[in-house]
Amino acid sequence: MNTPAVSPSAPEAFVVAEVRGRVGCLTLNRPKALNALSLAMVRDITAALLAWRDDAQVLAVTIRGMGKEGPFGAFCAGGDIRFFHQAALAGDPTLEDFFTEEYALNHLIHTYPKPYIAFMDGICMGGGMGVSQGASLRMVTERSRLAMPETNIGLFPDVGGGFFLSRCAGRLGEYLALTGLVLGANEAVAAGLADIVVDTGRLVGLWESLGTTPFETGEAVERWCRTYALKNVAPAAWPLAEIDRVFALDSVMVIVQALEGGSSDWARDTAALLRKRSPLMLHVVLEQVRRARGMGLAEDLRMERDMVRRCFHLRPGVASETVEGIRALAVDKDHQPRWNPDRIEAVQAADVAAFFDSPWPAHAHPLRGLA
Repeated sequence: MNTPAVSPSAPEAFVVAEVRGRVGCLTLNRPKALNALSLAMVRDITAALLAWRDDAQVLAVTIRGMGKEGPFGAFCAGGDIRFFHQAALAGDPTLEDFFTEEYALNHLIHTYPKPYIAFMDGICMGGGMGVSQGASLRMVTERSRLAMPETNIGLFPDVGGGFFLSRCAGRLGEYLALTGLVLGANEAVAAGLADIVVDTGRLVGLWESLGTTPFETGEAVERWCRTYALKNVAPAAWPLAEIDRVFALDSVMVIVQALEGGSSDWARDTAALLRKRSPLMLHVVLEQVRRARGMGLAEDLRMERDMVRRCFHLRPGVASETVEGIRALAVDKDHQPRWNPDRIEAVQAADVAAFFDSPWPAHAHPLRGLA
């Protein structure tokens, strides 16, 4: 029997939550926006997870996205950046609520006591990584496209990005955080950001089987999903030794100089890519990943909450690097962001340090309750 866990507040719910057999099934159902997360969606996911956490009937949770053609095909493109832009310019306080509640949801997923299985088919970026990286089983397909591309919009890899990127092998974390590189399935597995690859043709059958298979434990649900894994996954083609050497250097400026002085196509292409990103946020992100490497999840999320507050308030309104980055990509779509400063060499250490100065005392931090 399938029973809704969350009553939709509108004729077409953007999050469909139902219990199929003994599995709680979440479907992100905003395909026209590639399932970009709104505050209401964050709240609906959170409500379902809290209800199922304490429901003995529910053994495990799965999450997928709805594509424009039907189930799967897109997971989640991230947070609703157009909302970020509008809210920042209007002084809308729900922007603060969004990040506080989204990061709390990320923490809930990472610490969830039951198996939580993410079907990361199609685009999975930013906030989509936030609702999947804490999963006990992260499934990708040949259509999967994973990334934390925030430096392209004057932001940083949030939703716990500092935590999970800094845990990648060697200096892959710095490389992926600074460049925003898009990963396919085999690269995601190689980076430790996915666990198994599943053929897209088997997704619908697997999802349907969750409601009809007589599972007795959550672990049995996860084992069942693992039986769908492809056995042979091609290795990633990264120049790992070069990545580890260059992205271990002390600063963004030195990293870019080393790349520009390199002899490989990879080095030159990577340097050219970094020159297009927000110079300020490249410096901030390098500091973020390196700090996060020594932090637990809750501490990292509190740091990121401080940082995102600074993104919109150190230079408010149109002066915000993030507002400008979103304008260029998603509002005016001219792809010509006016970064300030406009060169990596012009970023001042004090401007970077300001992002890590918490605007709240510890007892009043909006994420003080995270354990």
